[in-house]
Amino acid sequence: MCQDCGCSITDHHHHHDHEHSHEHSHEHGDSSSHQAAHETLHHNPQLNDSKTVSVIKKILDKNDHEAAHNRAHFNNHKVLGINLMSSPGSGKTTLLEHLADLADFKYGVVEGDLETNKDADRLKAKDIKAVQIQTGSACHLDAFMVHKGLHDMPLDDLDVCFVENVGNLVCPASYDVGTHLNIVLVSVPEGEDKIAKYPVMFRAADLILFTKTDLLPYFEYDLEKEKEVARKLKPNVDILEVSTKDKDSLQAVVDWINFKRKFR
Repeated sequence: MCQDCGCSITDHHHHHDHEHSHEHSHEHGDSSSHQAAHETLHHNPQLNDSKTVSVIKKILDKNDHEAAHNRAHFNNHKVLGINLMSSPGSGKTTLLEHLADLADFKYGVVEGDLETNKDADRLKAKDIKAVQIQTGSACHLDAFMVHKGLHDMPLDDLDVCFVENVGNLVCPASYDVGTHLNIVLVSVPEGEDKIAKYPVMFRAADLILFTKTDLLPYFEYDLEKEKEVARKLKPNVDILEVSTKDKDSLQAVVDWINFKRKFR
C-alpha cells in the first residue's frame, strides 16, 4: 500500500522485467524522496510495524532502482527531466501551455492523471508532445509508470521532459520518478497554510512557484511570510512568482530551466 494514504500499489511495482533488451547501469542511492518516505513511515504509528516496514522498503527500493533507469534514459539523450508537483488546480498544465510560447528549448510531457486525457489533449493542442498515464486509483506517479511513458516520448528530439505528476501534495513527494529536478507549485487561492501543512513536498523542491499571483489583491495571502516558511524548510530553495498574465514571470521560469540545463 502507499505509506501515506493507503491506496493500492499498481502492478508496475511487481513486474520488474523490462520489455526492451538494451542495458543500463543502475545506481541505487538514497534519494530525497526515498528518505522522505521513510521519515513519514517512522513517524506514523499505524504503519510502523515490521511487516509494513519490510513491504514498503521493498517497494521503495524497486522504485528507486527504476528511477535510476529513467535517469539513464534522460542522460543518454541529454534531456533534462523535471518533475512538476502540486495540489489539483494550482496551474501545472496551464504553466506548460504558456511556456510553449516562450521556451527556446524543445520539451515534452509525461502527463499523470487518475482518469481522462484532458490535460494531455490541452498540451497537444499547443503542439507539445504529451503522453498520458492514467493511474486509476493511484494518487501519484511512480518510476515504473514514467518509464512506460518514456517509451512513447521522442527523447532524441527534446531538450527537456516534464513529468506532470498527479495533483496531490502528499504521495508524489515520496516517489522518485527518475527526473533531475522537482518543481512544486502552490497557488494563491489555496491559502497560506499549504507549505506548513505539507512540508515533505516542499522539502523535496528545487524550485517553488507561487502561481496565480495576479489574484493577490483578492485574497488574504502574505506572500513574503510564505516564502519565509518555505526557506525554513529548505533554505537553499529557489522561489519564483508566476502569473500567466505576466510574460516576464513566465520568462523567469524559462530562464531558470535554461540555467539548470547548462549544468547537465
